[in-house]
Amino acid sequence: MPDFNYEQVKNPQYYAEGRMEAHSDHVCYADTKEAAAKKTSLRYSLDGIWKFHYARNFDQTIRGFQQPDYDCRPWDDIRVPAHIQMEGYDIPQYANVQYPWDGREEIWTDQIPSEFNPTASYVKYFTLPREFEGNPVYISFQGAESGIALWLNGRFVGYSEDSFTPSDFELTPYLKEGENKLAACVFKWTSGSWCEDQDFYRFSGIYRNVFLYTVPKTHIWDLKTEPVVEPDLVHADLKLTLKTQGTGRVHIKVSDKSRVLIDETAALSAQTTLSYPVEHPQLWSAEEPYLYDMLLEVFDESENLTEVIPQKIGFRRFEMKDGIMCINGKRIVFKGVNRHEFSSKTGRVVSDTELLTDIITMKRNNINAIRTCHYPDDSAIYELCDKYGLYLIAENNLESHGSWDAVERGLDAPETAVPENHEEWLGAMLDRVNSCYQRDKNHPSILIWSCGNESYGGKVIYEMSELFRKLDPHRLVHYEGVFQDRRYNQTSDMESQMYPSVEAIQNFLQEHPDKPFICCEYTHAMGNSCGGMHKYTDLTDTEPRYQGGFIWDYIDQSILKKNRYGEPFQAYGGDLENVRPITISAEMGLYMEKNAMSLQKCRK
Repeated sequence: MPDFNYEQVKNPQYYAEGRMEAHSDHVCYADTKEAAAKKTSLRYSLDGIWKFHYARNFDQTIRGFQQPDYDCRPWDDIRVPAHIQMEGYDIPQYANVQYPWDGREEIWTDQIPSEFNPTASYVKYFTLPREFEGNPVYISFQGAESGIALWLNGRFVGYSEDSFTPSDFELTPYLKEGENKLAACVFKWTSGSWCEDQDFYRFSGIYRNVFLYTVPKTHIWDLKTEPVVEPDLVHADLKLTLKTQGTGRVHIKVSDKSRVLIDETAALSAQTTLSYPVEHPQLWSAEEPYLYDMLLEVFDESENLTEVIPQKIGFRRFEMKDGIMCINGKRIVFKGVNRHEFSSKTGRVVSDTELLTDIITMKRNNINAIRTCHYPDDSAIYELCDKYGLYLIAENNLESHGSWDAVERGLDAPETAVPENHEEWLGAMLDRVNSCYQRDKNHPSILIWSCGNESYGGKVIYEMSELFRKLDPHRLVHYEGVFQDRRYNQTSDMESQMYPSVEAIQNFLQEHPDKPFICCEYTHAMGNSCGGMHKYTDLTDTEPRYQGGFIWDYIDQSILKKNRYGEPFQAYGGDLENVRPITISAEMGLYMEKNAMSLQKCRK
């Protein structure tokens, strides 16, 4: 593989090199004892202290730091997972509509910031675990924002964008005996950042778990479960699709505490498709989140047990009936919230305790649904929603609000929006859809896939919705942006709007009887707000095709900080800017006015 070329990072068509195919988030164990303890010997965590160098841009990084003979041990220490902005480098920046570099550099979508684009150089020295020796070795970055280039022992391994889904690479060809040097450059802004303009704090760095893993010779790479319930809610089929390396057989057992539904053995090939009938399954819903236990035991051709895969199964029927969304034959009403992945202590690095607190708080307050605004969260929340019973709109990583804000204001043509009809963005956007789907496809809590948020419209987003439908015929597809651009109205299976009045909803449903209606954002829950909320909830009782909504948002995005007296307080965006205003040229001022961009502050 040729070495890394930073110029490619500016190209929307360059979003992955050397990265492995996306796959399900199942965990493999060496035996049933490990599976019961939920501790696998097939993974080796690299979380902890890494060596670190901060640069304001790529030109200021240390060239050749990834080479084995360059000693990085004198560098600073940094925790992984963590945002660099929460570790003392750069500062957290809150931006809503505008791009975070607006006011710093005059660029458009064929460029990325160059003067100020924090670049984080990471190094981890490690010795391969003895159990991994002689076996293929892979690495998984569960989340790196927003682009990562990787080297091992000085050799370029690969590159990946999409900040919110895993990036896996094979390391086997680059390993050596004894100590290995793993090196990474993480760029705050890449070409993909034009499609990551979400309304949230702007961070960067390796902020989710990193681990090495190995696989046995007979191994299930990807597991697809499809519990298909018939309209009578009595008969069902469990369809399994297994993508495998090596040959052998798999023993499949599906059970609960009272009975065994499936106990079968099947031969394995490169792709194995199986289907088993199930009678009278206990159905999953938010009110009764009933899960079955599936255990896959994989054997090689010599009948040696090579791995064990536990997987939860939820049987439920979600469908559109006469223009109304139904779960298990009954009309569904979403009493939902939009939830950013956020902690006031660590940003988007959320502890297990904080995550569980979120879920329990929602259940106690009659919240039955979450929209994962506006990107895939860490896998842990999907598992908890399966277990405790919360419906999910699982949102793909896309928001380009800053590119079409001027369009909305009538200051620019629709063609300036991203991704719109621009073919150069199609590959990356379909890749994001595939990564989102493949990782999370086995979670029964997910009822609806969402193409993204506030990115106008156009053919590219329509093609994204069609890929979701092709990959998954058992769920619906959501996209609010059709309200702004009706050229591809079929992009969304439901009408979804933000902050409409109750009267506006009633009028729309009277004039457009073909789709159900949800408020993907409404009753902005910050400060003195939420007045008249009962009007929306009452409407769900009188208008069947109005099926609820999602409050913006679940919890304020604020960061715990101390004031000058040492007293802790919850800091908002402006509280964190230890900066001075930038000097704006007349030309830059005209450019910003034309595009309705807000003036930002930059680091001193």
